[in-house]
Amino acid sequence: MFVISETEARTTVTPAGRMFGLAGPSQGSTEVSTWRVELGEDAATPVHSIDFEQVWLPLAGTFEVTVGDESKLVEAGQALVLPGGVTRQLKTVGGPAQALVAMRVGGRAVLPNSDTRVPLPWAE
Repeated sequence: MFVISETEARTTVTPAGRMFGLAGPSQGSTEVSTWRVELGEDAATPVHSIDFEQVWLPLAGTFEVTVGDESKLVEAGQALVLPGGVTRQLKTVGGPAQALVAMRVGGRAVLPNSDTRVPLPWAE
């Protein structure tokens, strides 16, 4: 059994927000990575894809999620399943937002028009 707490060493800050690494291979999990995301008011992730399915569980605030040409709002009490390989962007609506995210270990991000797969440090 592993009990994992958020730490400064496992926190990644980006222009869009902060990712707090929880479960992952470096923290004792061999199959699932989890992390908490905080996006500030009027924040947006870059347009990108992740090669594995992700499940987002909003804790506070509202996210506008765009996949291709379709946008939906998701908020606390809902779960969002993003299939692997889809191009997506998440934005906050009406203020900051937080979510827990789970994904199979080993996922990588890819920006449009790039073949470079970037590891997600908060999921390792």
